[in-house]
Amino acid sequence: MPTHREVSVNGITMHIAEQGEGPLVLLLHGWPESWYSWRHQFQPLADAGYHVVAPDQRGFGGTDRPEGVDQYTIFHLVGDVIGLIGALGEEGAVVIGHDWGAPVAWNTALMRPDIVRGVAGLSVAPARRSPAPPLSIARRHFGEEFYQIYFQQPGIAEAELSRDVTTTFRKVLAGGAGEAPKPLLTAPGGGFLDPIREPETLPSWLTDEDIAAFVAQYERNGFAGGLNWYRNIDRNWELTTPWQNTQITPPSLYITGDRDPVRSFSSPDTIPRLPEILPNLTGVLDLPGCGHWIQQERPDEVNAALLEFLKGL
Repeated sequence: MPTHREVSVNGITMHIAEQGEGPLVLLLHGWPESWYSWRHQFQPLADAGYHVVAPDQRGFGGTDRPEGVDQYTIFHLVGDVIGLIGALGEEGAVVIGHDWGAPVAWNTALMRPDIVRGVAGLSVAPARRSPAPPLSIARRHFGEEFYQIYFQQPGIAEAELSRDVTTTFRKVLAGGAGEAPKPLLTAPGGGFLDPIREPETLPSWLTDEDIAAFVAQYERNGFAGGLNWYRNIDRNWELTTPWQNTQITPPSLYITGDRDPVRSFSSPDTIPRLPEILPNLTGVLDLPGCGHWIQQERPDEVNAALLEFLKGL
């Protein structure tokens, strides 16, 4: 079982869960999640001889939530990872991320390849910097109902998601699962949750106790911090200009599910073109029937792939 503590990182107090001893492996969660998303990975990786650390990232769970929207840029998020590695007394780490945690992992490897020994991303693949601000492209392709557009105005999504946090997590987690993936669109004139029917029964990989764990972790900070990550999408595009057409050079692994809703707005040639961005790509695991919550839905296969990747380093 992981133990918990707080560490000072990059000007904030960060909650971490950790288990094991050995080379450092960081597990970065996505939205709307927490360290708990990696509950099935701690024991296998620790047993294999790794120091496994999963933080609540900036604005989530037990970690501080700065107030300003501009405190959640990709520079802050990468800075938190680099700061955490130093706070743990290490000079390098393998960085693994899921959902929003994947872009943080990819960008950490891009910006600090001297520190990242290896990088793995689940669900979200690395992408070339777009020719225009990403939200303008999203509006053109998906319209105003696209969920990332809906998340832009502070206060609106927070109010919807906080109204009944248990129902929010039941809908979001079940709605992104391989059993019943939903399109990433809001209801016309409505909210993010409106198109998602609350499940009568949870997917086989998700329990009421899991839902309660996420709900409890959101009692401290709510949803605003995580939503602020989305409100920096265009700002991140501006900030990362210096890395235009730069490759991510550490050894890498990509894991995806063929029923992940994220693939509905990804290019069909994303996977074939990964070696252009990841010259040291060691493999791609494409899980049939798997939705968005990859390491929770299919822990055995994910753990096997991660252990093989780590062993190869």
